[in-house]
Amino acid sequence: MAGWIMPHLDLVPKQEISSFRKLAIGTWRTAYDPSVYGTLTLRMDRALDYIQAFRRSTGRRLTVTHLIAKACAEALRRCPDANAILRWNKIYLRRGVTISVLVVQAAGGDGEADLTVTTIERAHEKSLVQIVDELDRTIERARRRRDRAVEETKRATRLIPFLFMNAFLRLLSFMMYTLNLDLSKLGLPRDPFGALTVTNVGSLGLENAYVPLVPYTRTPVLVVPGVVRDEPVVEDGKVVPGKVMRVSATFDHRFIDGFHASVLARTVREMLEDPFRCFDRLDADVPTPR
Repeated sequence: MAGWIMPHLDLVPKQEISSFRKLAIGTWRTAYDPSVYGTLTLRMDRALDYIQAFRRSTGRRLTVTHLIAKACAEALRRCPDANAILRWNKIYLRRGVTISVLVVQAAGGDGEADLTVTTIERAHEKSLVQIVDELDRTIERARRRRDRAVEETKRATRLIPFLFMNAFLRLLSFMMYTLNLDLSKLGLPRDPFGALTVTNVGSLGLENAYVPLVPYTRTPVLVVPGVVRDEPVVEDGKVVPGKVMRVSATFDHRFIDGFHASVLARTVREMLEDPFRCFDRLDADVPTPR
């Protein structure tokens, strides 16, 4: 009888699966969600000048990711209705601005990359120097696998059978966000995803990407900067070479609408295209505007 049953596909089980991949499988059961997508195109000439001046002035390795994270924090400060979370189908506003950043982390096994989330609490109150130092410390701990809460969460995830991952993540989200319980005594980090998540696909050489909402995180805004490219741009009616970056975003349309998105977009554009005025003041020589 067994010989009569032919497989539809020639398949073999994948043996080495990262904790992120397992979480992804447990997160999405179907394709429907309340997502709205958008893309913002930014001139990056001045931002790149600022990054170089910041590095000379402070000795710290500022990146586009840091600029985007700080700009998004300021955007949420200006638009507090977007700095929110849904509980019991009601909107609750956060008292502070917490931004998370996804970091690629090398995984064992077959070499599939893993992802680790790092958070910046009260990011709207911190300078770029503080944000760079804080992220550097947390990223280094994560990449060396010395972040106790993150590693314990990953170990617990590996113990959950695939069949129960959907239920486990829904239960975890219900306890942490709907019931608003502090589970840090169980080894789980507090508010690990914040009100907005930044993931830089430009570091992977990608120009653009649209990232799906992750239901169990309850994060309503995902911001995805791409690679900075040389492109022709128009200045004073003339076509000239310029540095351009596309920033994609995914919004939860249940409580983030076009008005909120426009405030976020205007703030990010203002700060990235006029960084010497909007970010930390620098002691190093400031280049003249192009």
